[in-house]
Amino acid sequence: MVNFIIGGLIFGYAAYALVKYIRKSEQGKCGGCDLEKSCDHESQQ
Repeated sequence: MVNFIIGGLIFGYAAYALVKYIRKSEQGKCGGCDLEKSCDHESQQ
């Protein structure tokens, strides 16, 4: 029984991390960056 709980937690976290990664990658290079509001990447090009 404990094995199912531990397995569920592992797969649950893996699904959470995958969804978080996909959503962040859909925002693009600058949208997914933590420095989005303070970065001047657009003016450096």
